[in-house]
Amino acid sequence: MSSSRFVHSTSDSYDRFMGRYSAEIAPRFADLAGVTAPMTALDVGCGPGALTRELVRRLGAGAVSACDPSPGFVETCQARNPGVTVKAGPAEALPFADSVFDVTLAQLVLHFLNDPRLGISEMMRVTKSGGRIGGVVWDLTGGMELFRLVGEAAQAIGPISASYNRSVKFGGPGEIAEFFAAAGLVSIDERLLTVLVTYEDFDDLWTTLQSAAGPTATFMNALSPEELPRLREALHAILGNPPAAFTLEATARAVIGTRA
Repeated sequence: MSSSRFVHSTSDSYDRFMGRYSAEIAPRFADLAGVTAPMTALDVGCGPGALTRELVRRLGAGAVSACDPSPGFVETCQARNPGVTVKAGPAEALPFADSVFDVTLAQLVLHFLNDPRLGISEMMRVTKSGGRIGGVVWDLTGGMELFRLVGEAAQAIGPISASYNRSVKFGGPGEIAEFFAAAGLVSIDERLLTVLVTYEDFDDLWTTLQSAAGPTATFMNALSPEELPRLREALHAILGNPPAAFTLEATARAVIGTRA
């Protein structure tokens, strides 16, 4: 068993696993945040740039900035979004001046922060008074169908499910809103955003799991050579042994607050 069987950190692998979901959720998240010209916007934890691309579509490249702690993601985001200011840096130490953005957004990022309180403090610091700050995380009470199905398959094959089926911060109702309120944000609005993603066939889905990131990557890498095909078989059965294309639903919890 090797901890490096699956590759998770490249932009291509992210695109295969989560990028198709990120691209679908970005317009809905931007709508909730009320992103319109002539705002200036920052994409925190931009990854390869799904949300950045949507912000550019609405505001123009010159009005958009982005940052990510991964140099590879910074490079890809910059290449995909010419004219955008893309910098390397974590949410906990944003490489931007005080009070420069009208809207600061973190898409599928909050649950990965080492220090969420410092992260939200930094997002508030770089946002103008009266500006909007937003975070969106998948609903982990069952609304993210891909994660729920993998969890069910893990349970079906035994005790290894404990390494996958565990709580993740900010994935439940009211968690982000309470966190934002404690940080001092006002006029907080929480919504559920749902998207649909289609896979060509089961092999398409299984390939994405082998390009996973986050807890799913940790779980997949922990499987022994004997457990891996058992998980594949269980997941295939739970999906009803699909012979062709099928669609999964994903619901996210999105929260927007205003800096006083």
